[in-house]
Amino acid sequence: MSVPSYSITAVNDADHRPELAARRQDFPILERCVRGQPLVYLDNAATTQKPRAVIEAMARYYRECNSNIHRGVHTLSQEATERFEEARVKVQRFIHAAHSHEIIFVRGTTEAINLVAQSYGRPQLKPKDEILITAMEHHSNIVPWQLLCEQTGAVLKAVPMNDAGELLLDEYVRLLGSRTRMLALTHVSNALGTINPIGEMIDHAHAHGVPVLVDGAQAVAHMPVDVQALDCDFYAFSSHKLFGPTGIGVLYGKTALLEAMPPYQGGGDMIKSVTLTKTQFNDLPYKFEAGTPHIAGAIGLGAALDYVQEIGFEPIGRHEHELLRYASDRVASLHGARIIGTAREKASVLSFVLDGIHPHDLGTVLDCQGIAIRTGHHCAMPVMERFHVPATARASFALYNTPGEADRLCAALRDAQRMLG
Repeated sequence: MSVPSYSITAVNDADHRPELAARRQDFPILERCVRGQPLVYLDNAATTQKPRAVIEAMARYYRECNSNIHRGVHTLSQEATERFEEARVKVQRFIHAAHSHEIIFVRGTTEAINLVAQSYGRPQLKPKDEILITAMEHHSNIVPWQLLCEQTGAVLKAVPMNDAGELLLDEYVRLLGSRTRMLALTHVSNALGTINPIGEMIDHAHAHGVPVLVDGAQAVAHMPVDVQALDCDFYAFSSHKLFGPTGIGVLYGKTALLEAMPPYQGGGDMIKSVTLTKTQFNDLPYKFEAGTPHIAGAIGLGAALDYVQEIGFEPIGRHEHELLRYASDRVASLHGARIIGTAREKASVLSFVLDGIHPHDLGTVLDCQGIAIRTGHHCAMPVMERFHVPATARASFALYNTPGEADRLCAALRDAQRMLG
C-alpha cells in the first residue's frame, strides 16, 4: 500500500470513517483516562488493544469449558479441544494456507523464528554457508540467526537500505549467491513502517533455490496475507499485534519442510509413543507443540481474526493510511522535526525525532497528557545506527485511532518543545 500525497487540512473526529467510528466502543480500555486526560493510545506497533469480542471469548472458555486439550475423553476436554482446533482453522483461512496442519501455535513471532532457525537451519548449515537478512530487522529476526551462525560457522549478511528506509534491491540480488541457504526478512518494518516488496524478493530467492521466512508481525493487522500467493516457505506473526492476546502466535510452514524438520522441543502432546529408549513423534502440527498450549490465547486469537475480517482490510487500510499521512504532515511541520522512515510504501508507523529533545523525555511529557507512544530503539538497534540516532519517538496507528488524536499528539509535541526545546 502506498501513502498518498495529503495536505494539512482541518480534520477532526467527525471525519473518522463511519464504518470504523463505532468500533472504538468495542475497546473498553479506550474509555479510561490517564493522568486526568482521555487516553490516546498510539503504541499499536508494540501491542494493540483488545476488543470485547476477544476478551469475552477467552473468559467464556474459562467459564464454560476450562480443561486441557487432546486425549481427554470427558466433555470439557472435548469442548476445549474443539474450540482450540477451530482457532487453528481460522488462522489457516486468514492467511490462506493450504492445510490446517501447516499452522503451528507458538508463543509469538520470536519463538517461531527461533523454531525455524534451530529445527530447519541448524541441521543443514555448514561453515561458510550464508544467511541473508535485511538491515531493518527486529532483533527477533537477527539474534536467532546470529546464534545459529555461532553454532554452525555460517555467515550472516544483511541487505542495506537507502535514506528513505527502502531496501536496495540491486544489492539484494547481488547478495544472493551460491552459498545463500536462507532469506529471513520482515514484511513491514516495526521501526520505519516500510512495506517491503516481499513477493518480488521471494521470487528472486526461489530462483536461487533459497527458502524464505517472512516476519509478518507488523503486517497481519493492516493488510491481507496470502502465503500461497506469496509462496513463502515460512510466515510468522504474533496475536497481540492483531487485537488478540499476548503469549500466542503462529508459525506457518510448507508441509514438506515441516515434515522434514525435527521437533523444536520435547514433552507431552508432541509424541505418539514413548519408551525409555525411544520416542515416536506425533504428526503435524502437534510435533512442534510440546506441552500444554495457551488454549485461551488461541481461542482469543481466533476471535480477533473474526473481528478483523468482519470489518475488512479495505476500510482498515484506507483509514490507517489517510491517518498516517495526516499525522506525518502535522509532525513534519513542527520546527526541528525529522521523520525517520519515508518509504513510498508504508504502514501506519510514524517514527520521528525533535531537535534537542531526547525521545524518552518526549514520551514522558506526552504521558502526562494521556498520550501513549513508544520511545527507544524499538528492538531495531541497527536501524538506529543506520540513521545516526540513539532512539526515536514512534506513534503507530490502528483502526480505532482518530484524526483528533493525531491533533492531540501534535499539540502535545509543541508543548514539549516549549518545555524542553
